[in-house]
Amino acid sequence: MIISNKQIEQVNDRIQALRKANSFYGKKLEDAGISGIKTAEDFENLPFSEKGDLRDAYPLGLMTAPEEEIVRIHSSSGTTGLPVIIPYTAKDVDDWAIMFSRCYEMAGITNLDRIQITPGYGLWTAGIGFQNGAEKLGAMVIPMGPGNTEKQLKMMADMKSSVLCSTSSYALLLAEEIAKRGIKDEIHIKKGVIGSERWGDTMRNRISSELGIELYDIYGLTEIYGPGIGITCKYDCGIHYWDDYIYVEIIDPVTLKPVPDGEEGEIVISTLVKEGAPLIRYRTHDLSRIITGECECGSKYPRLGTIMGRTDDMVKIKGVNLYPLQIEEVLREFPEASSEYQIRISHLDGRDTMRLYVETNGTVDFEDLSRRIAERVKSRIGFTPIVKVLELGVLPRSEKKTKRVIDERYD
Repeated sequence: MIISNKQIEQVNDRIQALRKANSFYGKKLEDAGISGIKTAEDFENLPFSEKGDLRDAYPLGLMTAPEEEIVRIHSSSGTTGLPVIIPYTAKDVDDWAIMFSRCYEMAGITNLDRIQITPGYGLWTAGIGFQNGAEKLGAMVIPMGPGNTEKQLKMMADMKSSVLCSTSSYALLLAEEIAKRGIKDEIHIKKGVIGSERWGDTMRNRISSELGIELYDIYGLTEIYGPGIGITCKYDCGIHYWDDYIYVEIIDPVTLKPVPDGEEGEIVISTLVKEGAPLIRYRTHDLSRIITGECECGSKYPRLGTIMGRTDDMVKIKGVNLYPLQIEEVLREFPEASSEYQIRISHLDGRDTMRLYVETNGTVDFEDLSRRIAERVKSRIGFTPIVKVLELGVLPRSEKKTKRVIDERYD
């Protein structure tokens, strides 16, 4: 999707602000002798920004607006290295709320809904993002935050919450608890707005069928406002994103060149109006594609395909590059397998070994299913894992994000 003339003007405005503030990216531009762009080709020659750059700018090297205009900071949820600190102006906060309110509206949520928010608050953008958008919409918020499943379910029933906002992992945990306690008749949830981690069709179908609700996949990242920069519609054929606030490119993660619309690659995002910490050509490392054509829902906002994974999700085992998505695609071919799996990679007796744990119900032959899954992985991916089939509920559940791959080779 080619950048428009209006978007070029907006990028130029942000370039001037970055250079004036002498931020890390402003210095990059100055060193490259760039004071503005005129064409799409000029834009594609602008340098990328990376998470490492943002860490190097710690604590407030990203701040582009004057400090007296900064009303809030948020920080990425990463667990390695220095955190990334993102400053927000009052306009940034309001713009984010407008985008998030659009997400709720895209999902058919109104000010008559009661929205129960389970992601974390504080430095993380998730909880407060869901809340700001709901308040902009005018809906009632039940701001639970993470954990305390007992209280979550009580408030869900007593407050007659109609919308659940959560990670897919926690939505599944809640669905299983509701079924286990036999309280589905007391729950009034009609829709789920799910984000923060990639989830497959098997998990989506389990949550949807067990709770009897519509599910919407919300997209975002702390560096670019937070969740709420895009969401699926009722036709579930891509994530509509708000191109009046962000410009999205898809690049080849190896050559770093833009790929044709429809081809999979890495999402790169530029903020068009952000004041506190504008980012230009930020490499998200999320993998997706631009979906061409108009959506059945009638929205004119462009669409991204389902997030397929991350470029840094890849692990190398026995000389083969492995993405978790490849395992999910294999497991989807086995109706007996549930959505829950775990990969453990170890180095034993001088060689790499992969153990794949998969849940199923108790009505199948575990040994036979293990053998068939191992054979399918071998034929598809190129090596044979040790597959262990488990009963439903054995693998750990998470109130946040589920860790699917555990690499023990470097412990």
